[in-house]
Amino acid sequence: MTRADFLKTLGVAALASGASSGKRPNVLFIAVDDLRPELGIYGAGHVHSPRIDALGRSGTVFTHAYCQQAVCNPSRASLMTGLRPDTLRVWNLQTDFRKTKPEAVTVTQAFMAAGYHAVSIGKIFHNVLPDPASWSEPEMHLEGYPFDPDAVYRSDDDTVWIEHRKEQLKAAGEEKRHIDPYGQWYLKSAATEGPDVPDNAYYDGAQTDAAIRKLGELKARKQPFFFGVGYYRPHLPFNAPKKYWDLYDRASLPLSPNPFLPKNAPPMAANMNRELRGYRDFANVPTPHEGSVSEAEARRLRHGYFACVSYVDAQIGRLLDELDRLGIADNTIVVLWGDHGWKLGDHNGWGKMTNYEIDTRVPLIVRAPGMRGGQVCQRMVELVDLYPTLCELAGIARRPELEGTSVVPLLREPKRPWKPAVFSQFLRDGIWVAPDGVVYMGYSIRTEQYRYVEWFRWQDKVQVATELYDLRRDPLENVSLKDAHELRKKLALQLHAGWRAASRTL
Repeated sequence: MTRADFLKTLGVAALASGASSGKRPNVLFIAVDDLRPELGIYGAGHVHSPRIDALGRSGTVFTHAYCQQAVCNPSRASLMTGLRPDTLRVWNLQTDFRKTKPEAVTVTQAFMAAGYHAVSIGKIFHNVLPDPASWSEPEMHLEGYPFDPDAVYRSDDDTVWIEHRKEQLKAAGEEKRHIDPYGQWYLKSAATEGPDVPDNAYYDGAQTDAAIRKLGELKARKQPFFFGVGYYRPHLPFNAPKKYWDLYDRASLPLSPNPFLPKNAPPMAANMNRELRGYRDFANVPTPHEGSVSEAEARRLRHGYFACVSYVDAQIGRLLDELDRLGIADNTIVVLWGDHGWKLGDHNGWGKMTNYEIDTRVPLIVRAPGMRGGQVCQRMVELVDLYPTLCELAGIARRPELEGTSVVPLLREPKRPWKPAVFSQFLRDGIWVAPDGVVYMGYSIRTEQYRYVEWFRWQDKVQVATELYDLRRDPLENVSLKDAHELRKKLALQLHAGWRAASRTL
């Protein structure tokens, strides 16, 4: 089969403006797990993020970017396939999109078919559901790290505790449940750690060392590349070298401005803090409906989160410096994205997994050859938009099944009119069930002024609750409006019309 025939089978065609050029742009695709848009470039003066801020000043910062579902696997699967969660039938951490949508063509497969060499290291897809078909070579893995390398500990207290826990599990005959496909133990200890160690003592620093070496190899190939680098921090546990903790004064860090559940919100709208309870020092943390962590605990967690943000910021800076050193920055598209937000005491919660602004809004920065830098775009965009955007920037024809909208017009004209709404959803199932133990799906529409959510009982699809927030008057979504019946009807019609109707306005 010829290359042209192969492209035809995938429905991928190279546009004359890109593929026929001898200087097709590379792509550096940087994913950051659990990253809120609480960064210097987004106006958060208390956060030390100089390298991400510099990237933002050289590209376009999207202030209103939203994920399709605020948990890792559905968000990443949606972004990588350009399809929304209901199309993929991926709503939880366990579902492999290759089983529910085997014909899906990922963004990297589209680039590979157009002549790109695609490689990755770290967390691009959900870490326990990788996709070998999406890469030109096996995903890079660092020897000595577990398959899911977020819970890596270096302090004496934690490493001693983990060794003791291993012996307990061995004695109980339960060790197999905690050993991954690479033969490494996966155990969680404390929720925070800050030993005086070098950056590469933790996975994100070590993978940056490997990524820098890989960039040199990719340049030497003299073939356009798509390089995905996925960072685990600031995902729990909040473990980072001491120097990043030292950037902050814990006592002066701001606490959440709304450490309480939204008024009039249904119980299934809040998450259960289950993620935080997986750590030994927070094993008894209450649900948001039952109680709160102490102020000292809240300060420690927020301190740890921001330390991890600064740690990852430094690693991203090293990657960008290497692009400059290799002389390929001017011909490389750089995309920095977070897969979803994360509550730091907001709505009395710790974690993601809701339809609220704090969980669905994400950081997104795009720097592309030929596009102006130093731009801020306040138009609403979605992570599902990245697939068609990258294809257009690289001169690869858009696949017909994609469910996002290329934001290239916004890179050229950030203030131009754009789609009037974005869409997110959350399935509260499995270990994330609501307080009453029932499974619910919540569908959300976010317009410039409002967020409207409809909750359905999953087994019979009966609507059981709604939420309505006026984000101009109540940007933190603290009060769900009880009345406003005509407005509810209007937003319900928009929600049910869905993303296609919103996109037709462009």
